[in-house]
Amino acid sequence: MTRKLDQKTCLAEAQEADHVRPRRSLLMGGAALMTAGTIGSAAAAIGPKRVVTATLGSVPESPPAFSAGPIKAGRGSQLAGRVAVVTGAARGIGRAIAVEYAANGADVVALDIAGPISPVADAVPASSAELDETVRQIRAFGRNALAVKADIRQIEGLRAAAEQIIAHFGKIDILVANAAIQGWKPLLEMNEADWDDQIENNLNGTSRTLRAFVPHMITRHGGKVLIVSSMQGRHGTKNGASYSASKWGLIGLMKSAAMEFAPYGVTVNAIIPGLVGTALTLNPQRLAAVEQQTHHEVKGGVTAAQAWQDRARSEVQPIGWLQPEDVSPIAVFLASDASALTTGAEFEVNGGDSALMA
Repeated sequence: MTRKLDQKTCLAEAQEADHVRPRRSLLMGGAALMTAGTIGSAAAAIGPKRVVTATLGSVPESPPAFSAGPIKAGRGSQLAGRVAVVTGAARGIGRAIAVEYAANGADVVALDIAGPISPVADAVPASSAELDETVRQIRAFGRNALAVKADIRQIEGLRAAAEQIIAHFGKIDILVANAAIQGWKPLLEMNEADWDDQIENNLNGTSRTLRAFVPHMITRHGGKVLIVSSMQGRHGTKNGASYSASKWGLIGLMKSAAMEFAPYGVTVNAIIPGLVGTALTLNPQRLAAVEQQTHHEVKGGVTAAQAWQDRARSEVQPIGWLQPEDVSPIAVFLASDASALTTGAEFEVNGGDSALMA
């Protein structure tokens, strides 16, 4: 079981470790070794090396957990030797990130409930076969893969999954909290489940994901946490208030977690996709919502091709929506050493919707 650590303990262990290894030493497989520390006092406690500047004299050098290091080719895309856990990985954005990680050298744990979650959800539930396909695609890049079935609403199940992963891989370097559901109904017509189920899965489930997995990252004095929010967390959504509220809440969760985990060398950032062609989009209710937003009315059934073309006409970049593989590359950068000084930040991937917002 993971032992409970406080900040002082982690900093002391980081200080001891710093005496026995070079600043840029590498873990097996090429993953950069990260140590804990705070930007100011912890840097002094760890005993940083000194560098000389031309005009200001010597200044402390940041501990490795708080430095992107020297320039080197591909440093924003190299994940060799890393172990990543991706929730909601059976399909969609989760699968794309999991496979993209494998393509860049990481071993990947694909975690998904792979079954029904709530009658509120519009999309057909992910299946065991889809989870198996994600694993197949990861292994096609020559990487190790592990499929784990777990419900992010159940923290004890997540903690058991974390122990299983540690037993299998020995560590967790990267955590992507992606799993989510979506339903559509006017706010005043919602029953308790219409509101509660999306908040419970998307927001509360993400909080439980962090609480189950991040302690294993803290014991190693470093790691990368990515939370997948949504542009619907940046603006209101007609007939989608619960989903928007859950995704808005994830941004606040991300920023708070970034502040709490920073002393341990763990970064936390949010990816904010626009509309993406996943099971959450390619279903009758969501396509009808696209048409409603575009034309303020819906006449008859809506095909995916019709919705894509109609929406493309009004978008900054002339596309109806993105594909999951359009979102996954930013997840590689945020999991790499190059993002060492990036935490508490939002990264929008939306085909230009950002240009329309303040």
